[in-house]
Amino acid sequence: MNNKFKLSGPGVLVAAAFIGPGTVTVCTITGATYGFTLLWAMVLSIIATIVLQEMAARIGLVSGKGLSGVIRDSLTNKITRTFAVILMLSAIAIGNAAYEAGNISGGVLGIEALGFSSSLSLGTLDINSWSLVLGILASIILFIGNYKVLERILVTLVIIMSIAFVTTAFVTKPDILAVLKGSFIPSFPDGSLLTIVALVGTTVVPYNLFLHASLVSEKWRNESDLPAARRDTIVAVILGGLVSMAIIICAAAIQGSEIKNAADLAQSLEPLFGDYARYFIGLGLGAAGLTSAITAPLAAAYVVQGCLGWERDLKSVKFRAVWLTILILGIIFSSIGYSPVEIIQFAQVANGVLLPIIAGYLIWIVNKREVLGNYVNSSLQNGISIVIWLIVFVLGARTILKVFGLL
Repeated sequence: MNNKFKLSGPGVLVAAAFIGPGTVTVCTITGATYGFTLLWAMVLSIIATIVLQEMAARIGLVSGKGLSGVIRDSLTNKITRTFAVILMLSAIAIGNAAYEAGNISGGVLGIEALGFSSSLSLGTLDINSWSLVLGILASIILFIGNYKVLERILVTLVIIMSIAFVTTAFVTKPDILAVLKGSFIPSFPDGSLLTIVALVGTTVVPYNLFLHASLVSEKWRNESDLPAARRDTIVAVILGGLVSMAIIICAAAIQGSEIKNAADLAQSLEPLFGDYARYFIGLGLGAAGLTSAITAPLAAAYVVQGCLGWERDLKSVKFRAVWLTILILGIIFSSIGYSPVEIIQFAQVANGVLLPIIAGYLIWIVNKREVLGNYVNSSLQNGISIVIWLIVFVLGARTILKVFGLL
């Protein structure tokens, strides 16, 4: 980490996790509907993500444990510990299966945008074979069970994704002043509130907090590595945020068009910029789908490992069984074209409930000297994190109300 801007470490896996097909789709719809005016929401998301992920990374490095394990060990009351374990297991492990279906489906959309399409017929079922290919590829990468290999693969995919979306954004020749104004001057166009909620919610992802703490404790062992871990977090999250902003800028070029996902974006950009737009968007979306298809099952496995107190081993049978289960469920829902609406609704509710609770646990733990010693939060860090918690709480409440049709 001698180079302060080196793209390496757990941070890039976090960036790979939050730039999934859901993020691509939300950013696409945002740009097509509101132009540059909501870029400030992404800037806010980047700041919130850096603050929360830095705390998670600090916990992982100083304690040498994953976040779920630290939460479990810090709760001495049997009832509160059981509640926390059940909450984490259900919301992260089960909820990630729903997200995984979306990750694989998004990756398939990217591949099909490149002009490749394939399906298999099994009786009355038409199975998209690209779902199987992506699932198998993700399982091979995870099965290797080597952190360095995983890190290098995801760094490569994030670089591909970044080049694809940022290049497309530059070629659209955006109005730089309008971009700067949208990035730093908050505005609330009519009907934009839920879109703002979606932008922040798709970037500040609960399972990334667990993933980051575990990965940091895998990579670094000494508290002297904390500055390196912080730099890694800041560089990777900013890069991920810039990719999300680039997608909004791309979509803003065709503002007013009927855009529902990134595949529509690719088609809409073709008359303006030729076939290359389809290839860049397809490549970016495919990379986004694959990176998230790898990190979501991995995060679920880390959560279960910490909650149940298993030995930390990426190659253990139990650890592999968890991520394989999540991956298989994602492949099944994606490959047969089934839209798991009820499961996705559960995932939304779980996300809305879990995020403020986990953020609350996070703030509580980073103030415990028996866990972090001299590396507890400062007063300034506490002030910033409490403001972020309030924002997260409002987002969670709005998500739940929306799912139940009360908003």
